[in-house]
Amino acid sequence: MQTVPSDIEIAREAATRPIGEIGDKLDIPSDSLLPYGPTKAKISNQFIESLSDRPNGKLILVTAISPTPAGEGKTTTTVGLGDGLNRIGKKALICLREPSLGPCFGMKGGAAGGGYAQVVPMEDINLHFTGDFHAIGAAHNLLSALVDNHIYWTNELGIDQRRVTWRRVVDMNDRALRQITVALGGVANGFPREGGFDITVASEIMAIFCLAEDLSDLQRRLGNIIVGYTRTREPVHARDLKAEGPMTALLRDAFMPNLVQTLENNPAIIHGGPFANIAHGCNSVRATKTALKLSDYVVTEAGFGADLGAEKFFNIKCRKAGLKPDAVVLVATARALKMHGGVAKADLNTENVGALVDGLENLGRHLRNIGQFGVPAVVAINKFVSDTPAEIDAIRAYCKEFGVEVFECSHWADGGAGTEELAQHVASLADSSNSQFRPLYDDHLSLWEKVRTVARSIYGAEDIIADKKVRSQFEDFEERYSHFPVCMAKTQYSFSTDPNLLGAPSGHVVPIRELRLSAGAEFVVAICGEIMTMPGLPRVPAANSIFVNDEGEIEGLF
Repeated sequence: MQTVPSDIEIAREAATRPIGEIGDKLDIPSDSLLPYGPTKAKISNQFIESLSDRPNGKLILVTAISPTPAGEGKTTTTVGLGDGLNRIGKKALICLREPSLGPCFGMKGGAAGGGYAQVVPMEDINLHFTGDFHAIGAAHNLLSALVDNHIYWTNELGIDQRRVTWRRVVDMNDRALRQITVALGGVANGFPREGGFDITVASEIMAIFCLAEDLSDLQRRLGNIIVGYTRTREPVHARDLKAEGPMTALLRDAFMPNLVQTLENNPAIIHGGPFANIAHGCNSVRATKTALKLSDYVVTEAGFGADLGAEKFFNIKCRKAGLKPDAVVLVATARALKMHGGVAKADLNTENVGALVDGLENLGRHLRNIGQFGVPAVVAINKFVSDTPAEIDAIRAYCKEFGVEVFECSHWADGGAGTEELAQHVASLADSSNSQFRPLYDDHLSLWEKVRTVARSIYGAEDIIADKKVRSQFEDFEERYSHFPVCMAKTQYSFSTDPNLLGAPSGHVVPIRELRLSAGAEFVVAICGEIMTMPGLPRVPAANSIFVNDEGEIEGLF
């Protein structure tokens, strides 16, 4: 495999086409594109509404094994597969989430793919893009301001200041804002109380934004947000503050999906980006449904490993939006599998078939889990130079027991040419109509049983446990919200709640620490273990390496 320049160097050399030409590939009229510069545009709501009678294309999900510091390359594979499908003559469209500034300046970096499997303009996508996240943050903080303003003037709704649950947001990793005191400085500034900030991607508005069908549904869901409780424990909704109208106004333009292109000038829609822990971690329903009307194959991704990302994609997004996925691509690397088998990161470049075989239990658990949803799967090995034939053979032999094909993919170095074989197989899987998609649990199950079903069937747990206070939360929510799906919030690094327990642990117990109601997003969040909704920066943040050079070009993004 040849030496590849840095991601940003590759992106800067890209021969991008005017966004109108990318729209032409999807038969989008020029007056239905709202350009944000020469290489990105929004697709108008009126055009999207005109597509309702068109048939849907095939929906392909890209997910991954449990993430490790070795890296899996899920987004890169999504982009590479989209390019590969177009190379073999298929009309394919990629649907991705928008990156958050927090991880971009923190430890993870951007989320526009990598190597020669990227979406561009990479700098714009990873930074301000078309301002969607700013709009979501503004709508969220408008609601925060309206809550405190109502308390300040009359508090006719009887909001108990001790029970205000609506925090503020900023799209940045900033641990100093996790827990703060607001309204200090005297009578003119309001009534002091404890508050705090979450990162914008953890906002319920972000989850609502990505699950809403249209502007009317968006406004309805925003009105259903619970901002706090009265002294008699009655919920106070955003609609009680007449907040849903101005919030929708702030989100109107952001709600239109964003059209960009890959390095190979194939179309990509990037829209929305909810946290994959505290929320469902998928791009917007609006974008996915639009893409299905515009192309024959839609390649999308879900957050983290399949136990979180794919589970929520199936049980929340597909259930609520009426989507039927046709195929799943499970991404893995030999390096990550060796790490799941106990190899230290420093030793991953050395062949170790024994450790890899041990780590294959993680891949196997994910394949079994995907099988429970009735969707056919294929394994994509994101190729590294250090991979050996013996290691790849071991992966093939293992997956053969599941009746699943394995494809080595070199898209990072070779772009779409490195995924052509995978693309042929995925198209065949999707076309064969073998998908018998079904969610894991029925709507009528109790919330407790829904959580237990996920823990047992997906995590391999023996059971779930919760203290009396949390069990009371289950009972309280059961009365009004038992029909909601559950959104599991736990570490992405393990099937258990212990991030250090790699591989495929079983027989463990999953403690439910807290329930949080997302009444607008229409799911109940089950917090398992410690989950941060406001990350902190690492000791040496990625921000330290980002600068603007003498030519005015951004350097250091990855």
